[in-house]
Amino acid sequence: MLRRISARYSRGFLAALLAVAALVTVANVGPARAAVPGAHPVERGALPAVR
Repeated sequence: MLRRISARYSRGFLAALLAVAALVTVANVGPARAAVPGAHPVERGALPAVR
């Protein structure tokens, strides 16, 4: 019985760990993509310049 409970919690812990790793990876990809030149709407002239 203890082995079954241990296996259940270890699978849950592993799933949570993978979910956190995926979220951290996605969060770090966003800023890197935004830093690409020409990706910002102001740089492309889509928004009017502020005077």
